[in-house]
Amino acid sequence: MSDSRAVIQARLLSNISDEYNKSEGEFMYDAEKPVAIELENAYTEIEGVLDKRFAETAAGKDLDKVVKDVGLTRKLTTQSIGKVTITGVVGSPINKGELVASDSVSFEFTETLVIPESGIIDVSVKCVKYGEVGNIPVGTIKYFPKTLSGLQKVINKEAISNGYNEETDEELRKRYYAKIQTPATSGNKYHYRNWALEVTGVGDARVVPLWAGNGTVKVVIINANKTGADKTLVDSVKKYIDPVDGMGEGQAPIGATVTVVSAIEKAINITANVSITNGFNLGIIQTTFKTLVLEHLQSISFNASYISIAKIGKILLSTEGVMDYSDLKINGAISNINLADEEIAVMGNVNLGVM
Repeated sequence: MSDSRAVIQARLLSNISDEYNKSEGEFMYDAEKPVAIELENAYTEIEGVLDKRFAETAAGKDLDKVVKDVGLTRKLTTQSIGKVTITGVVGSPINKGELVASDSVSFEFTETLVIPESGIIDVSVKCVKYGEVGNIPVGTIKYFPKTLSGLQKVINKEAISNGYNEETDEELRKRYYAKIQTPATSGNKYHYRNWALEVTGVGDARVVPLWAGNGTVKVVIINANKTGADKTLVDSVKKYIDPVDGMGEGQAPIGATVTVVSAIEKAINITANVSITNGFNLGIIQTTFKTLVLEHLQSISFNASYISIAKIGKILLSTEGVMDYSDLKINGAISNINLADEEIAVMGNVNLGVM
């Protein structure tokens, strides 16, 4: 932090002979005061300029400029996509841009079709809003916001996914450090990880060299929400790194055959009994605890070979309203839960009882 006006002014006055009166309100004091103010402003501005030039302190567009120096760009927000099944009168038009909806968000058709003889057809849709808000589970798109002639029913038989929020400063900064601190060059394993991380929607990646012999590379990915990647995201990473096996038409060098797969999700189910502080509700405690465990699991994705029951216990004990606990089990066991190389832990069910 730069010096304050008072410190600067004291320094200026110290360079003036003591034969002059330098007390507050005297000429020398008042003459140096505006100089000190301007110097304080200048130092503050210089400090701000420096902050904008380093990844540790830069933010927003300034951080974008810093990471651009090493070939990185911020991942932009995306719209979730998927398919819905429409039931309707044979021959009825389905027009691109018309809407269907869940309880919380609307989706628009991305193609123009006609109801076939079967009376049922699958139609591609995208969310009208950007970001994770459009990622919804099976069976939640059920409405037409306005009547569409000949269209009688809509349902999504598969989850709607691949809507991602814009990459945050923290996420971009982490990716920047990963690139400059690992020797990614000439198609080594770090290069493949960085390439995977450049694809919008990828939250992390693990690289397995020579997994099926010479010239083969496996890239295991998770999405930005730290869960398994769907086929659309897997295909996007494959297309970016190695669209045609071994031909060098993507980022990977000639001769490298790349296989991209999603990490395998391993659900973490937790049971325990808790002693509750007066005034707290078990349901609220359970919800809070589940959120804290989810954050923990996301923070260790691809960075842990097991889920520690001791850490889960620590999280439970730190949950507001919990005085103590007993009979803590993860997936029915009172031990750590091991994770295979291609597995990630995801939040399963939490069932807390009262001691």
